[in-house]
Amino acid sequence: QVQLAESGGGLVQAGGSLRLSCAASGRTFSRYAIGWFRQAPGKEREFVAVISASGGNTDYADSVKGRFTISRDNAKNTVYLQMNSLKPEDTAVYYCAAATRLPGTYAHDYDYWGQGTQVTVSS
Repeated sequence: QVQLAESGGGLVQAGGSLRLSCAASGRTFSRYAIGWFRQAPGKEREFVAVISASGGNTDYADSVKGRFTISRDNAKNTVYLQMNSLKPEDTAVYYCAAATRLPGTYAHDYDYWGQGTQVTVSS
């Protein structure tokens, strides 16, 4: 099993940047692919980005491609989401999640979840 905890959320102005962290416990962190999802009030949870267990492959939602970057440091048991050129539409609770199998863009592909961190982008 792996336990996840997000941090780094906050209030930023449109066009600004924020870096989220997903810290994991356990010795098997490097075995999991890690995804980022977000959920705005009244909306479904949506896929943002994913990184493979090795860190060699990444994928992004079209809405964030070119603005967000996912990375991982397995030695620190941490995955990051660098968010640049933020827009008010990016406002949501951001969650990281771990998958024991090759995941896609659906929340049900992931087995473990953090509790989320709030990102608010003001116009």
